[in-house]
Amino acid sequence: MSQRRRVSVAYNDVSIDVILDEPGEDLADCLVLLPSSSRDSEDFDEISEMFAAKGFRVLRPQPRGMCGSTGPMDGLTLHDYARDVAVAIERLAGGSAFVLGHAFGQWVGRCVAADHPHLVRGMILAAAAAKSANPALRDHLAKCVDTALPDPVRLAALQVAFFAPGHDPSPWLGNWHPVASRSQRAASAATPQGDWWGAGSAPVLDIQAECDPWRPADTRNGIVDDLGAARVTVVVIADASHALIPEQPEAVVRAVRDWTRTL
Repeated sequence: MSQRRRVSVAYNDVSIDVILDEPGEDLADCLVLLPSSSRDSEDFDEISEMFAAKGFRVLRPQPRGMCGSTGPMDGLTLHDYARDVAVAIERLAGGSAFVLGHAFGQWVGRCVAADHPHLVRGMILAAAAAKSANPALRDHLAKCVDTALPDPVRLAALQVAFFAPGHDPSPWLGNWHPVASRSQRAASAATPQGDWWGAGSAPVLDIQAECDPWRPADTRNGIVDDLGAARVTVVVIADASHALIPEQPEAVVRAVRDWTRTL
């Protein structure tokens, strides 16, 4: 079992709540996990313990407006969210970490790698959407976030947008943060895609889910085409959709562990 604790890191008028899972090894590689849009990092409870068991020191900064993280929520860009993560890496990871972002979280992670390249040893994209996603999926995402809708409506939306056939979406009925979601959407719209798309100069692991509607099969090589085969490693995980991590946690841990060992 890992040693789990919570700490806060503060700067200016921002305080970031961070969950740490530590393997008890002083020389462990640090791994930062960043959650999907509108969701908090408690989604990663299971996989954080799995990563710690493989020797990683895992940091989970909560996005602003979620759990214990506080700070201005208006007028933000992805650069502000990236700075929150960068401060956590500087204070708690000795100034160097691998960064894994899930779905929207990899936008923030890539912005960290672009803005603070000295802090990011490698960038892991978990279920990264294609550069241009089907707009209908955003309608389903809006239903997932809207906790006022009936559960059957939200479950149907979760099944389409996040979970592969045969996988139960009900555990994701909770952990949504509508107020923070609005801030994230505005920050995304205010940030040119080119600011973060290239992830600085960090090596990139592109973990794709085989059944992810946000990443159709004909876009498999999109990141490689944009960043170059020398920087990008692609792993496709079967029987998973956009949620990916709760669907196939062992496969995700294995892909990350194997890749980080090559760097």
